[in-house]
Amino acid sequence: MVKIIIYAGLSISFSEAKEILDSHDNIEVIYKRPIKRGDLEQALKENPDIIGIVDGVFHQNSSVGHKEILNVIKKGITVVGSSSMGALRASELDSLGMNGIGYVYKQYATGKVTSDDDVAVILDSETLESLSEPLINMDYVFTNAYGENIITKEEKDELVKIAKSTFYPKRNYSQTLNDSNLSDDKKNQLIDFIRMSPDIKKEDAKELLKYISEMEK
Repeated sequence: MVKIIIYAGLSISFSEAKEILDSHDNIEVIYKRPIKRGDLEQALKENPDIIGIVDGVFHQNSSVGHKEILNVIKKGITVVGSSSMGALRASELDSLGMNGIGYVYKQYATGKVTSDDDVAVILDSETLESLSEPLINMDYVFTNAYGENIITKEEKDELVKIAKSTFYPKRNYSQTLNDSNLSDDKKNQLIDFIRMSPDIKKEDAKELLKYISEMEK
């Protein structure tokens, strides 16, 4: 029996995650809320074989520490990260044995993104519903909108600048567009594009779960 612990619930809901990676005869999957300092010490008592880190706390509690993750890796446990806190820590520890998966991880690993503010959101502590939009998602969408000729390079830069200057709990598409100089027609086109765009943090979480699922085949 392979035991897997996944810290998620924000970038991807537990129900959506279970559609990709669920317990069966040879695998036991335990889903836990976003990881915080001290959680891995408790996780070790459950003797996991694989730990997947998607979501974690940034400001509400102390974040999971590098030494905590390295201690788990030294015990022979596979640790995989993506999407949010997992992507950030994987980019910092990939040379020391942590596996990074997905777009957000690559953005951090290549130095294109350096601040943990880019993936931070404010959340409902009960439902784990995101109450703001992560900058990494907004930058991804605005860059793609420029690539599709929906907005110009200057307009894309303006939107990203507005989003970056907004404190992360208040960051959202509506305010960013309202504070921009885009015409109403351009805003409406962009709103339609936003609605059709993928949530890159969720896509990365799915990729992590599929990666772990393939490991067990």
